[in-house]
Amino acid sequence: MLGGELATIRDNRILYETCPLCGGADFKALVKADCSRHPLYHPSIGAAMRWCRCAGCGHVFTEGYFTDEALDLIFGKTHDHQSVGNNAERQRLVSARMVERVASYVADGHWLDVGFGDGSLLFTAEEWGFTSVGLDLRQGNVEALRGLGIESHCLDVERLDQAGRFAVISMADVLEHMPYPSVGLTAAHKLLRPGGALFVSMPNMDSVVWRLLDQARTNPYWGEIEHYHNFGRRRLYALLAEHGFRPVHYSVSERYRVCMEIIALRQDVAAEVG
Repeated sequence: MLGGELATIRDNRILYETCPLCGGADFKALVKADCSRHPLYHPSIGAAMRWCRCAGCGHVFTEGYFTDEALDLIFGKTHDHQSVGNNAERQRLVSARMVERVASYVADGHWLDVGFGDGSLLFTAEEWGFTSVGLDLRQGNVEALRGLGIESHCLDVERLDQAGRFAVISMADVLEHMPYPSVGLTAAHKLLRPGGALFVSMPNMDSVVWRLLDQARTNPYWGEIEHYHNFGRRRLYALLAEHGFRPVHYSVSERYRVCMEIIALRQDVAAEVG
């Protein structure tokens, strides 16, 4: 159980009473970081980010997740790189390599991108013959995507009532933003058609590069105000399996520093890990 300075941020974060993955009650303080230099920082939320490690499953997570009021303060503005169409030509090249890997497992159908940001993944998926659908909590992004003729919805993934519609669901740098990642994975499994593919990406704290950044005290992710979780490949693979997904491909991400990308198929599809 954490103590001390917790009360200073209690009103802005809903504290986890148990591990948000396994439900274990035994977790201890791991890292304390400063988030005051983050572009989305707001003084009312406090500058300290406190990370914990679960003694049971090893998961690393922040002490709590933001209240709705705090989220309104933090996400009242949008990063330029999260605006629809930002740096579209360069991002097309990055997204093309991602789509090409996914297309080797699922060739066509509806592609749902959760938290689509600049929209590049959806733009590029259309070039491979997929029908793109976007999901984002920023109303301005949703309207911008609709303006380009792409179906888009402004709601959480668990509220999308379209079971079995999608051939592919991408959650690129999304799960670590969710207070309870299991909610997102459960929804994705329901929304995917039989044989569908899930694409996820996020920082990989199992990477040696992560440890080098820790040694140099330059790891940006401990102070990443938008993240509630840090995953390694092993813990993520276990979580995917728990929710009916079988990882079939691993690669290093070109989008952000120290990140990994995984393609996983619904459990009903037999495949070998690549």
